[in-house]
Amino acid sequence: MKLAGTQHAEKVLAVVSFAEASFFPIPPDAMLIPMVLAKPERAWRTAAICSIASVLGGFLGYAIGYYAQPLGQWLLALFGHADGLAEFHTWFAKWGVGLIFMKGLTPIPYKLVTIAAGLAQFSLLWFFIASTLTRSIRFFAVAALVKKFGPEITELLEKRFYLVGTIAVAVLVLGILAIKFIPH
Repeated sequence: MKLAGTQHAEKVLAVVSFAEASFFPIPPDAMLIPMVLAKPERAWRTAAICSIASVLGGFLGYAIGYYAQPLGQWLLALFGHADGLAEFHTWFAKWGVGLIFMKGLTPIPYKLVTIAAGLAQFSLLWFFIASTLTRSIRFFAVAALVKKFGPEITELLEKRFYLVGTIAVAVLVLGILAIKFIPH
């Protein structure tokens, strides 16, 4: 909260958002929420900085996965799936956009999907489109809730964020399964 009110807050938010999308363990919400609380009139600018930096950081995560192909192949072979990379590519080609949306909207670490997308050599264009949409929706929604409801929603977001995210993922997965398995 102390850092959120400083002149360097936006730069720190951009760095945290970029790093979280590829390797850093702390989500940018830790900066976004206090910054919106400190200056609600700048909520949209703050959400935009967070979104743009996160998408750009996603490209670093993608590159890590893309260039770590030998490591990925070695890990798959180690666990008895020497041909698993081809299956992973096929699986990601089929479900990649949905996976990016599912992970991008929830508190599940986004770096997992950025690295996996690179490892699967997923379409960079679709990766960019899905990442831009999902990260923007997420960070603008958080900014809107904090701006409108202030400290009341902040406590709820901090305490129940993983629960709400898990429920959102479960509903999305159940919806996909229903579409796939219910006869049309």
